[in-house]
Amino acid sequence: MTLDRVSLESAAVCTVPGTASRECVSLRPPSPEDAQEFVARMRASRKLHRPWISMPQSMEEYAAYLERSRKETNAFYLAHRREDDAIVGFLNISEIVRGKLQSGFLGYGAVAQFAGGGYLTEAMRFLLREAFTTLRLHRLEVNIQPGNLGSIALAERCGFQYEGFSPRYLKIGGRWRDHERWAMTREGWRAVNRLERERRDSNPRVAPGERFTVLAVVRVE
Repeated sequence: MTLDRVSLESAAVCTVPGTASRECVSLRPPSPEDAQEFVARMRASRKLHRPWISMPQSMEEYAAYLERSRKETNAFYLAHRREDDAIVGFLNISEIVRGKLQSGFLGYGAVAQFAGGGYLTEAMRFLLREAFTTLRLHRLEVNIQPGNLGSIALAERCGFQYEGFSPRYLKIGGRWRDHERWAMTREGWRAVNRLERERRDSNPRVAPGERFTVLAVVRVE
């Protein structure tokens, strides 16, 4: 698959309880044309991202980011608001291993200006469909620092399951940082979708685009 030829669009609306935003998002791989806007939005989002993640802050760093996105073991996407094509977030699958594992690592983040509007939730659910169908992965793992409550909440909301704690797991901002390990399998993704369909079918007041996730998260200390 050639990622620079892929353009993905969600047919569902963005729906997060308590938010007024109902615009849809689209996903597509990053391109040279996105450079100026992406770098500007990442600079404006530094306070939101630190110390959780480090994103390109210059055109040179974006060029290296774009080069990484084109590797066969990576699948990077930018989330765009369909209303005006503004970049509202990013979702990156990296270190894809094929063979008997069929697994990858997921990283994601919102643009500060649009955080809390429901865009990344909808983008994540669409990304999961792409990962478990088009990319034919069996498992996605996301590692999140314990204090990053927003990213943990998004993982839970979209159906990821807590698997464990990894001390001093990744070096970010010059320091080795603890992380929680969350993961989803293709079977888990299908189960979440089935629960959402059943919830919609049992509640006629739920709009077709609205989604709910019912999960039991078990933490093993």
